[in-house]
Amino acid sequence: MATSTQTHHENSTVKTARFRGEETKPSFKTTELIVYVLAVIGVLIASYTVGDGSANNGADYFAADKAWWYITLLTIGYMISRGLAKAGSRSSDNDPRTHDSRTH
Repeated sequence: MATSTQTHHENSTVKTARFRGEETKPSFKTTELIVYVLAVIGVLIASYTVGDGSANNGADYFAADKAWWYITLLTIGYMISRGLAKAGSRSSDNDPRTHDSRTH
């Protein structure tokens, strides 16, 4: 009868590396912030430069209130996109005050 011997390493320890991965980057490192800032600057420049055209009748086709409305819409869109990006990320917060009290 053949017997097999297995060597047991009872004293050896295996260390596993734990990586704290975050799913999203900080907002200042993303291209969406750059696109947002460029879009806001573009709206402000367009509002400033677009006037009444050649009619010279005092009509402002892209008034400041319309420009700020578009900037508000851009801001809402940017906030939603960051919220969606952060929705699936894992939190690395270890503060017990921010945890749900019902789970303790």
